Amino acid sequence: MKNITRILRTTFVLAAAATLAVPHALGAEPPKPATGFSRKVVLDQDLSIADRHGVIALIEFAVGGAATRHSHPGEEPGYVIEGTVQLEIDDKPAQVFKTGETFFIPAGTIHPARNAGTTPAKVVSSYFAEKGQPLATPAAAR
Repeated sequence: MKNITRILRTTFVLAAAATLAVPHALGAEPPKPATGFSRKVVLDQDLSIADRHGVIALIEFAVGGAATRHSHPGEEPGYVIEGTVQLEIDDKPAQVFKTGETFFIPAGTIHPARNAGTTPAKVVSSYFAEKGQPLATPAAAR
């Protein structure tokens, strides 16, 4: 059991180091970690569409919180339940969404998000994503 734990720990450390090193080795800056941002998955369910699953998540932004540039392996419709959120979808001008408003992010579209208000913000997002892919993939910083 100790050997398995040690192997798993070593594998995790090596995978994390490779994830951070590869973009830098290719000449890109590694993405900065998100701050004041959390995504809690509250449902992950297989869909009737082959190779897809539906995910519902509660996303919270502290005042000044942000999610760095990233993408998802599926569409993301979202609903702002509290606060004000700014999105830059596909390098288009920033859009601001307030309590009660919805947004849609196409699959694979790189986007950052941030709290654009003076109070915490909460969003409920759904993802109709490819199975076996990470829910979010960091994108290189510009």
